[in-house]
Amino acid sequence: MKWIKYSRYTPEDLDISSEDLMRALADFFLQSGFDNPYYPNPGRAMSFQELRDAIEHALYEDRLLDAEKMEQIREILDRMTPEELDRLVDRLARQLAREGYVRLDDQQGTTGAGGEAENNSTVEVTDKSIDFLGYKTLKDLLGSLGKASFGAHDTRDLATGIEASGASKQYEFGDTLNLDISTTLFSAMRREGLSLPLNLEYKDLHVHQSEYRSSCATVLMLDCSHSMILYGEDRFTPAKKVALALAHLIRTQFPGDTLRCVLFHDSAEEVRLSELARVQVGPWYTNTRDGLILAQRLLEKERKDMKQIIMITDGKPSALTLDDGKMYRNAFGLDPLVISRTLEEVGRCKRKGIMINTFMLASDYGLVQFVQQVTELCRGKAYFTTPYTLGEYLLLDYMNRKSKTIH
Repeated sequence: MKWIKYSRYTPEDLDISSEDLMRALADFFLQSGFDNPYYPNPGRAMSFQELRDAIEHALYEDRLLDAEKMEQIREILDRMTPEELDRLVDRLARQLAREGYVRLDDQQGTTGAGGEAENNSTVEVTDKSIDFLGYKTLKDLLGSLGKASFGAHDTRDLATGIEASGASKQYEFGDTLNLDISTTLFSAMRREGLSLPLNLEYKDLHVHQSEYRSSCATVLMLDCSHSMILYGEDRFTPAKKVALALAHLIRTQFPGDTLRCVLFHDSAEEVRLSELARVQVGPWYTNTRDGLILAQRLLEKERKDMKQIIMITDGKPSALTLDDGKMYRNAFGLDPLVISRTLEEVGRCKRKGIMINTFMLASDYGLVQFVQQVTELCRGKAYFTTPYTLGEYLLLDYMNRKSKTIH
């Protein structure tokens, strides 16, 4: 006799894709330490159990799928026993590992995607996740701006390139030999008349002009001092999201541009964009000067027409590395020594042709004055914004520079 066995829904029946999970878990993967502001631990890795908890939390939120689908899923979840829910969450977590969005490492070594792992395993975000989160953030930001796609940085200058969009010009040594055939032949015939063979001379040569496309080297300076998670507001997670979105924009729409990321706190160091998701704030002060020094060093290696520093911060400079290597800190007020040394580096940026655009997540009177000084010195811009509008301001600023004249 044939038996039919009925069971409750499995994760496949819920029809939750890894992409849906990644969208819902974006804040979890980019967390900045805001949940633990009094004891920040920037070096701590995520555990597999924390990933499971985040997935379980996302299952009961409305942001995972559309409202109708979520209502159906919630009805299924309500009928599940705790053991069935636990197995569902575990399978969804391993689904992310199996499809390459996360990597699970146990204490003895790497288990591999989709392998068995205990709850004390650590979870590492992969490059695939970083790319997906950058694309998601960029899509959200451009959607709010009403934009769709962007090309390279346009300028008002003309050059002799392949894509013709301007009037032709007489050929000069060094120009791209993209000949305007009709103008070249007309010049020769006007000089010699309608006779064959037609004798072409050097002065007859005319080439197409195309719009000059400039390339830009950008260093994104992110403040990861403790103040970025204080005052009841997480300011560092939006900053990381904007960095990932900007990286995705540059890679897909401005392939000639470069982007490097510098974290500044008690000191400064470069961090790869693939590592940015794991960065958290720490119990640090704000050493803006060290960040500017490192940013200049990185930009000196780039051979680009435009060089700029984008600085995202919410506090005043409060730390300084002295000539003897010792750290000088003063978190109270605008310390004259710290400010003067920081403005010295701003002046060096100006002499090197490096523009500094500052995105301030605070609006204290003293900070406004300091940022205005930075702006005046290096001919940059200052934006006093919030974590909620930071991305719109930054992407608009980056793309608006397409109309800036170079040279």
